[in-house]
This record gives sequence, C-alpha cells and structure tokens, in this order.
Amino acid sequence: MRRISLLLYLLTFLYFLYVPNSYAASGRVECNSVPSKILAHSVPYCVLLPPSFDADKTRRFPILYFLHGLGDNEQTFLHTGAWNLVEDLRDKGLLKEFLIATPAGGVSFYINSFDGKSRYEDFLLREFFPFIAAHYRVRPGRANCAISGISMGGYGAFHLAFAHPQLFSAVSAHSAALIEKLPLFLSGNGGAPSSARSRILGGVFGLPPDTAFWERNSPLTLARTAGFTGLKIYFDCGSEDDFGFDSGAAALDKILTSRKIPHEYHLYPGRHDWSYFASHLEASLTFHSSLFP
Repeated sequence: MRRISLLLYLLTFLYFLYVPNSYAASGRVECNSVPSKILAHSVPYCVLLPPSFDADKTRRFPILYFLHGLGDNEQTFLHTGAWNLVEDLRDKGLLKEFLIATPAGGVSFYINSFDGKSRYEDFLLREFFPFIAAHYRVRPGRANCAISGISMGGYGAFHLAFAHPQLFSAVSAHSAALIEKLPLFLSGNGGAPSSARSRILGGVFGLPPDTAFWERNSPLTLARTAGFTGLKIYFDCGSEDDFGFDSGAAALDKILTSRKIPHEYHLYPGRHDWSYFASHLEASLTFHSSLFP
C-alpha cells in the first residue's frame, strides 16, 4: 500500500509538474465597463489578456483594438469561439503576446453621429483608448497600437485608422461595411428604397441617411487623401457578400493601388456571416502579431 501511495504521489507530482504548464500559458478575459462623460453612460468592454499579463506585473504590451459588427457586442470573442482561436494560435507559437480590447459599439459605426447626440469617435479617442492604456499596461507608441474589425467594425477600423493614422501602426478588416454608392445600397441594388437598410444606417447617418455626411466619413473618401506613411493595411471580403460589401472592398483596393499604397487585399468565396469571418480571422490576427515589436 505504501508503494502504491508513493507511486500515486509520484504520478500526481509529475502531472502537476508538466500539465499545468499548458494552463499557465493560457491567458484570460476581463470584462468590465468604462464610464463616459461624452456618451453620458458607461460602455462595456472586454480585454483579452495574454499569459504573462498576471505573471509579470511590470511588463507592458502592444494592443489590438477589435471592433465588432452590427448586432454583436463587446463579448464577440467569447460567444463566437474566437477566444479559443487566439489561445490555439498562441499555443502554436503563431501569436506574440499582445492585448485585444473590444468595446461595445452598439450601432454607432464607431463615429460621431449625424445629429451629434452620440459622439462615439470622441469617446474612443478621448476616453476609451486612454482608459485602456492606463489600466492594462499598454506599451506606448504608435508601433504598439493597431485596430481591426468585422463588418460595421471594419468600417470603424478603417475610418479611425485613415482619419487618425498617427495612432495606429496597422489596420485590418473582414467584410468591412464599405459602400461605394450609398443610393444604390439603400435601394437594394436597383429596387425601391429599402426602409430596413435606411434604419440600419439611420441612427448614425440620418434618416434617410445624409449623403454628404456619409461621404465625409466614408473610409473610401478618407482613403483618397489620408497620409498612410508607415500604416500597414490588410483586408478581405467574401465574393458573395450579402450586402455587396465586396464591391466596396474592391473600390478600396483600387484607390490604394492608384495611390501606390502597399496593402494586402483578398476576395475569398463566402457570404457575410460568421462562418466566413471565422475562416479568415486567423489571417488578421497573425498579420498584426507579425508587425508588433
């Protein structure tokens, strides 16, 4: 019995000696909210923390701000399984250790609304980014900050990166809500005006959407004049995108190419759904990881 007990002890010791290393290498997710005077309410957020965040309290980290799509929220990495992808990529040595912060964007498109009632872009620039940097040991400097997004979040990521390129070293997007011709989009490609599509945009861009306001904020408009020095760009879209955002992606590619702006663009088979996003999320994560110092 003593020999058996000794053997069990030894096996248990070996188990905890080796197996916990895989658990110790796991990161964690912290979800909370940040108070906002600009928006007059608190905004939920989640931060995906790498394994050494808790182990080394002096270490600072690069950060990727990730903007979710319409109908989703700050927990997008949790309920879609994307967090598992992040952990798997880290386990395989394909991702460096960096933070991923996901604010709740509602239906804001991550800009200041047409009526001025929701100044979400101001909130990000003046409150959210500084808050995250101060509370989560973000390494300072443009080289350590990047932004990404899906659909509406892709629109927001491009808008912010093109309007404020001094803040980010890189930007990426999957199926970004890029609309080359607003009237055509609202009409549903040639039919009568779509009240559903107008409502989707209405809270931010006016109801009906104000064309001039849309154009001023459109990443396609900003791409024609933005200063891109040092900004790395990646984006992709499904060739059967349900909203026709593949046309917008092609338009952005054309603009950047005409300006001789280096970028990576892909048109893959797929629709505008999580199945498509999940298939290509690894590309943007590894893209940003490779660029962080």
